[in-house]
Amino acid sequence: MLTGMARALVLVDIQNDFCEGGSMGVTGGAAVASRAAERVLADAAAGTPAYTAIVATADWHEDPGEHWSDEPDFVSSWPVHCAAGTAGAEFHPGFEPVLDHVDEIFRKGLRDAAYSGFEGRAEADGSTLLAAWLRDRDITDLDVAGIATDHCVRATVLDALREGFGVRVLQDTVAGVAPQPTEAAVTEMTTAGAELH
Repeated sequence: MLTGMARALVLVDIQNDFCEGGSMGVTGGAAVASRAAERVLADAAAGTPAYTAIVATADWHEDPGEHWSDEPDFVSSWPVHCAAGTAGAEFHPGFEPVLDHVDEIFRKGLRDAAYSGFEGRAEADGSTLLAAWLRDRDITDLDVAGIATDHCVRATVLDALREGFGVRVLQDTVAGVAPQPTEAAVTEMTTAGAELH
């Protein structure tokens, strides 16, 4: 029986290709990497950590079909990004030093488009989905941060709510592609039940 709330930190796609200089770089991506690292280190140093678990998601594309395009429409097709095993798919250097504190990495999109972290499979076994992994640890609530607010963060938050988790979006640790879709994504997430924190 649960005696209280158990919270996890979910860090979405803090990868080189989504930060400044990457093939799909988002302004503020490097700052998100730094703030995520600071948050992880602060939690590790706390006498009573706020998080039962910390996980990271990552795009990890091998052959995602029409998700990649030489003439992307930036709606359902995109420039080549986060190709499995490349530097662009690696975590940003500002975030990489804290990976020892990350309990699991969930890779998504090997052969298809994948926006939500809930589509990702645990690196440890290549099969466990994020929702099952969290439930196995009796986690009830999530703090979500990462890149990009209007795409993969949005999809992850909405799936988390559908799966029955309580969700807070960490406003100082997200970055969106553009102001208008970011505002729309924030409205959609809060309307669906997410809290801004």
